[in-house]
Amino acid sequence: MKTETIYSAGIDIGTSTTKMVVSRFVLKNVAGITHVPKIEIIEKSVLHQSPIIKTPFISKEVLDMEKIEQFIFQQYELAQIAPTAIATGAIIITGESATKENAREVIHAISDTAGQFLVATAGPDLEGIIAAKGSGTMQQSKNTAKVIANIDIGGGTANMAVMQFGEVIGTCTLHIGGRLIEFHQGKILSISPPIVKLMEKWPNPLVVGDAADDVRVAQCIDEMVLTLVDVLNGQLTDEQHPLLLGHLPNWHKPVDVVVFSGGVAACIYDNECSMRQYDDIGEKLAKRLVAHEQLQSFIWIKPEETSRATVTGAGTQTTDISGATIQVDADVLPLKNVPVFNCYMDVANRSFDDIIQLAVAQADALFSTEDHLSPFALYFNELPYLSFQDVHTLCEAILHHLADRSSSELPIIIVIQSDYAKIIGQTIQAINHTVPIICIDQIKVETGDYIDIGEVLPSGVVPVVVKTLAFHSK
Repeated sequence: MKTETIYSAGIDIGTSTTKMVVSRFVLKNVAGITHVPKIEIIEKSVLHQSPIIKTPFISKEVLDMEKIEQFIFQQYELAQIAPTAIATGAIIITGESATKENAREVIHAISDTAGQFLVATAGPDLEGIIAAKGSGTMQQSKNTAKVIANIDIGGGTANMAVMQFGEVIGTCTLHIGGRLIEFHQGKILSISPPIVKLMEKWPNPLVVGDAADDVRVAQCIDEMVLTLVDVLNGQLTDEQHPLLLGHLPNWHKPVDVVVFSGGVAACIYDNECSMRQYDDIGEKLAKRLVAHEQLQSFIWIKPEETSRATVTGAGTQTTDISGATIQVDADVLPLKNVPVFNCYMDVANRSFDDIIQLAVAQADALFSTEDHLSPFALYFNELPYLSFQDVHTLCEAILHHLADRSSSELPIIIVIQSDYAKIIGQTIQAINHTVPIICIDQIKVETGDYIDIGEVLPSGVVPVVVKTLAFHSK
C-alpha cells in the first residue's frame, strides 16, 4: 500500500475561549509484504490553527450556537478544506461551557454539520487526558519513570491527568480557573457558583459589586491553589469539597513532576499573559501558582502547547486506526456515540452462549429503555485461542442473542483487541448473510466508553475514536 491521507478537525468550546485546528494524517501499511496488513498513522501535521476567540454566549446560561458555527466554517475556508473532507476528529465542550442549558444541543448540531465524521464529546476526565496529549506531556512521560501531572487550567476548570510511562494512572477535575471571578471597571462583575459555595462558611463572603482588589479575592485564589496542592500531595479526601468536580483523585503514586497547560498556563510561561484579554483572576491565579512554596517542591516542565493544548489534542490525538483484518457493513457507517460493554470471555467456567446471553442482558439494562433498544458494542477483551469450531460456536451464540433484534439502526457491533475480527465477522455473515455486522479489532476499550466508527478508508481500515460522553452539571 502507498500512503493514504485523511483530514481531522479539533474544536474546543471552553469557558473563556473557543478555538479549532485542522490536521492531516498520513496512513501506511507498516507490515511486511508477507505479513497481515497493519495500517498505522505515520505522520500528523497541523494544517491550520484558528485564532483564539472569546466563547460567544447569548446569555450567561446559553451558548450562541449560530456564532460558533460561523466561526467553524470560517476556519474551514481559511484552511482551504471542505467540511466533507473531514474523516475524523473531536469536538470538546469544556469547563463551565459544558454546564450551559444548550450544551448538548450545540455539540450535536455542530457534529452533524461541521464534518462527515466529527464526534461529540464532553466530560472532565477525557478533557484532562486530551489536554495532556496535546500539551506533549503524554509523549514526555513515555521516556521517564517519574509520575507527571498535567494540569490544564482554563476559564472554569483545572483538568488533571496523571501519567507514568505514557499511561494515564489517574484523573481529577477541580473548579479552578481564570473566569470564576470576573471584574468590570474595578468591581466584581460575577462570581461562579463553586466559589460562592466555597465562601459559604466565611463570616463575610465576597459579593458582586465588591472591589476587584479586595483582599478576599486573593483569599479565594489562595484556597484554589491550596486545594490543588492537596490533590497533588494525595491529601484531598473530602468528596463534598466545593472545588471538586466529580470523583476524588484516583491515582496511588506520589507525583514528581507538574506541567501546566491551558489559558492560565499562558500566563505562567514566557510572560504570554498579554495574549489573554480578559478582566478576571486568571493572571493573579497564574502568579500565585508560580509563587507557591509547596508547588515549587515539584519538578516543573514547560509544555509544548499551553492555550491550545486541548484543541491540539482533540484534533491530532483522539483517533485510532482499526486493524486491517476487519469485517464491516459499509452501509451502516459512520456510527456515532455507541456505548461499549465489556464481555468477559471466561470460557473455562461457562459456555459461549451463556456468556453472550448474560452480556446482552446486562448491556440492555445499562443502555436501553423499556420501549427503545439501543445499539451497543460488545468488547471481547480476553479471547482465548479459538479453533475453527470455537469460532463457529461463538458466532452462533452471537446470532442467537442478537440476530432477531438487528437492523440497519441496530447492527451487531463487535470490538476485539486481538486479530479475530475478520474471521468472526465473515463466519457470522456465512451463517446469516442478512444481519448487518461491524466487527473491528486492534482497539482497546472499556465498559462506559463510547466509540465512533468512521467510514471505510481505501486501505480497508476504519478510523475509531474512543471517548467518554458525559455532560456534567454544576
